[in-house]
Amino acid sequence: MVHSAYDCLELVRECPAKIESIESYDSKLLVGCSDGSLRIFAPETESSSSNGSKSYALEKNLAGFAKKSVLSMAVVESREFLISLSESIAFHRLPSFETIAVITKAKGANVFCWDHRRGFLCFARQKRVCIFRHDGGRGFVEVKDFGVADTVKSMCWCGENICLGIRREYVILNATNGALSEVFTSGRLAPPLVVSLPSGELLLGKENIGVFVDQNGKLLPEGRICWSEAPLEVVIQKPYAIALLPRFVEIRSLRAPYPLIQTVVLRNVRHLCQSNDSVILALDNSIHGLYPVPLGAQIVQLTASGNFEEALSLCKLLPPEDSSLRAAKEGSIHIRYAHYLFDNGSYEEAMEHFLASQIEITYVLSLYPSIILPKTTIVYDPEKLDIYGDASYLSRASSGVSDDMEPSSTSHMPESDENAALESKKMNHNMLMALIKYLQKKRFSFIEKATAEGTEEVVFDAVGDNFASYNRLKKTNKGRGNVPVSSGAREMASMLDTALLEALLLTGQSSVALELLRGVNYCDLKICEEILRKGNHHVALLELYKHNSLHREALELLHKLVDELKSSQSEITQRFKPEDIVEYLKPLCGTDPILVLEFSMLVLESCPSQTIDLFLSGNIPADMVSSYLKKHSPNMQARYLELMLAMNENAVSGNLQNEMVHIYLSEVLDWHADLSAQQKWDEKDHSPTRKKLLTALESIAGYNPEALLKRLPPDALYEEHAILLGKMNRHELALSLYVLKLNAPELALSYCDRVYESMHQPSAKNSSNIYLVLLQIYLNPRRTTAGFENRITNLLSPQNKTIPKLTPTPSIKSRGRGSKKIAAIEGAEDTKVSLSSTDSGRSDGDADEYNDGSPTIMLDEILDLLSRRWDRINGAQALKLLPKETKLQVSTTCWGTIAKKYTNCFYWSNFCS
Repeated sequence: MVHSAYDCLELVRECPAKIESIESYDSKLLVGCSDGSLRIFAPETESSSSNGSKSYALEKNLAGFAKKSVLSMAVVESREFLISLSESIAFHRLPSFETIAVITKAKGANVFCWDHRRGFLCFARQKRVCIFRHDGGRGFVEVKDFGVADTVKSMCWCGENICLGIRREYVILNATNGALSEVFTSGRLAPPLVVSLPSGELLLGKENIGVFVDQNGKLLPEGRICWSEAPLEVVIQKPYAIALLPRFVEIRSLRAPYPLIQTVVLRNVRHLCQSNDSVILALDNSIHGLYPVPLGAQIVQLTASGNFEEALSLCKLLPPEDSSLRAAKEGSIHIRYAHYLFDNGSYEEAMEHFLASQIEITYVLSLYPSIILPKTTIVYDPEKLDIYGDASYLSRASSGVSDDMEPSSTSHMPESDENAALESKKMNHNMLMALIKYLQKKRFSFIEKATAEGTEEVVFDAVGDNFASYNRLKKTNKGRGNVPVSSGAREMASMLDTALLEALLLTGQSSVALELLRGVNYCDLKICEEILRKGNHHVALLELYKHNSLHREALELLHKLVDELKSSQSEITQRFKPEDIVEYLKPLCGTDPILVLEFSMLVLESCPSQTIDLFLSGNIPADMVSSYLKKHSPNMQARYLELMLAMNENAVSGNLQNEMVHIYLSEVLDWHADLSAQQKWDEKDHSPTRKKLLTALESIAGYNPEALLKRLPPDALYEEHAILLGKMNRHELALSLYVLKLNAPELALSYCDRVYESMHQPSAKNSSNIYLVLLQIYLNPRRTTAGFENRITNLLSPQNKTIPKLTPTPSIKSRGRGSKKIAAIEGAEDTKVSLSSTDSGRSDGDADEYNDGSPTIMLDEILDLLSRRWDRINGAQALKLLPKETKLQVSTTCWGTIAKKYTNCFYWSNFCS
């Protein structure tokens, strides 16, 4: 016997006649005897025996109730009558027991059943099955009469049909057309037994096995009840099935696997009958009653004996008014059952019961001493738990505040004892997997409560008096992970997430741990940081820092990992690249640009284009970036400005453009000084930086050319001189450098083209002057060379701040007033051009000025200029550059070539004639 579900009490000690049948009506017992009498027993008053047993006394004896033995009876309370089977089937009104009808056709019937819903009577007589309908009052109408193969031993209504036990098989009889459907055989040793269940399904006996079927005879998945012997009768009283066996009464649970609950040993029990609060056992001449033990007492018995499943099933039967008691009982049983399962290695099942018990997670985590938990201000009292012998499990949960990095139990245990306990209880994979599932199921509600609590606190502080103090508290902590958690919900959420992260890492589920850290979580920063560092879980550690806004720590770690990648190709660091720093820095551009600049140095060196894109997309001011680079990485400043200018010219201010040019110039000057010291300087050499400088000088307009010109050496870097002079509109000096210092007519011509195109207007009068300047240099190169350095020096002197512009040349019609100047070209006012190769052809004023053997005219260059740019030069103005007294001794053929270009010009026509 597992436990006592029923107490067996004697109700009637001695009955004068042999008992053949028994029924219960209200609180009375109706006993059908072998002499045809009906004896009615009623419970005695409370003055019965002092041992708590119940006793019934004979209230009335209806002799001659039936002519023969009363074989079977059934009380129909809904219609207030009693059905009796004796010689025939009779109906008696209750409570007077007056006979209201006798079914004469039922003479010789051996079994019957009643359909309470429709008021149909079905009985079996020999090999016939008859159906009658109650019409109300005393009227009964025959409905059907069907023949069957053999004598019916047992029957029961099942919906619209009837299940029949015919000798050795079960069949379903269609009550409408009499069709039979076989179910299965009943066996050879025991007669068939059909029992109706409260759910409308059937329990069919096959030897010592009870099989569950639906109303159509289909087997149900609930399985089967295995009795100790083949039962004669079965009564269902939830949650138990009571079977009358040949030697005793057996009580089994109706919950699979239908375990044995109790055995009641009574000899000569003939019938079972269910009453309102008990099961009546009829013996030959006495009556006993099985009265259920109170559910609370049964639950205690089952829990003490380790039958937790049965105890939990009984808890569900507690009445609704005892809901608090039921919750307490269930919680206690779940905890005890969970410990039992945990100790026996069924970890997942144990966690299911811990989950159902609604106990705090600290209690469950106390079973895992190697899990490091954050400190808590919540203290639990183990004595409040309604369990037996489980207080020891709460020693860790109730230990109060512990150190951050040590299990809580260390505050109550000696160090040596605790180490021994940790060594003796190693966590294995299955234990941790069960814990993970448990924590994941609990997590949603914990995070929801913690988030709501935090939101309420912020709102309250924002409108309350402690708003300032709350802000001060936030400012004293870096990141949410270090903020003291003052609420129970967030403390519990922190404990749960920290334990969950540890368990995931210990079971090798790094990817799941990473997902945990990427979402909303309350992992304890200090504990998790230590664990992740020791386990080399770098990606997870980065996510931990990121979630807690510890961006500097995250970037330092990422920088370290990138450095390790350069020096080693280990599997741990292969995934980290400089691009990862760029991706991390992108969200920080708007909130912490200084941090972005600080940690972008490695990225700028390794992948500059991505870094520039980072600066641009993050809208970090270029001045700030350039200033930071100038201070911390000057060698990268020019490169940044180059890329910045290439990607977005408008984003680079004039000051930054000027600074970039100065950086280039400084490098070029250092390069020139080194080569000059080695006497290897060549004006035609172009280093990469010098090429960048020349390109920048030509394409950028935001720098100060005068300041740059002052830095150039007077005897070198003539190409730079020329570009800067051009920016200052000193075109004659710029062209003189191209022609006379660099000996590069092509560069001079390109310079003129640029100036012409920038000044080009529909009237050619205003835009051809630049070519006349070049022509004038070609006509008298010796005079242009003289005093070149002095002119540049005077140009840069503080007194000379006026920068003359290239002015339009007056037309021929405006040459009056005795003026001999045809083109008002800068520096050409008193220029006298000599085209004679003889001594007498020199200008009077210049006869003594040039005596250096330089050519007096650059004829090839003049012809090339006139032939290539004839359409941009006014021939009349070009001719007027020559003095009237100049003697032309050049070959007529040469000037003829020129004249063909200007055949419409009067002066050239007369000249060539």
